[in-house]
Amino acid sequence: MESRPPVPPFTRQSANQKVRLAEDAWNSRDPARVVLAYSPDTRWRNRAEFPVGRMETRALLERKWSRELEYRLIKELWAFDGNRIGVRFAYEWHDDAGTWFRSYGNENWEFNAAGLMTTRHASINDLPISQGARQFFWPMGRRPDEHPGLTDLGL
Repeated sequence: MESRPPVPPFTRQSANQKVRLAEDAWNSRDPARVVLAYSPDTRWRNRAEFPVGRMETRALLERKWSRELEYRLIKELWAFDGNRIGVRFAYEWHDDAGTWFRSYGNENWEFNAAGLMTTRHASINDLPISQGARQFFWPMGRRPDEHPGLTDLGL
């Protein structure tokens, strides 16, 4: 069985590590890499889409990042217990017309014993923002360690 440490039961340290690893993977915008953190039979609720399994999840991510351009994400641990983690997040992106958005949301994650995510429930809201309201300016890819998180940014 494949394993994706850290594995449950989570401590504050391991839950924070799991959140940062997820953020780093999503900031790669590489669907093939991202889906490896999910169980082969993962079940999602993401906006109006409900993919099941890695193939459907990968297709969702491919569509997402083809329309959410210059995507930059910050995730923050909200709560954890046993094999579950609650996360809040915000990400900035623009569409093909150049309109910028900040998308806010919460995710509930559940993991199997190997540390693969079996369930992801996401609630997401999009807010159009001006170029001047943007706060996520690091180069595409992993958020630098010294970049403020959501709480520090007042988000």
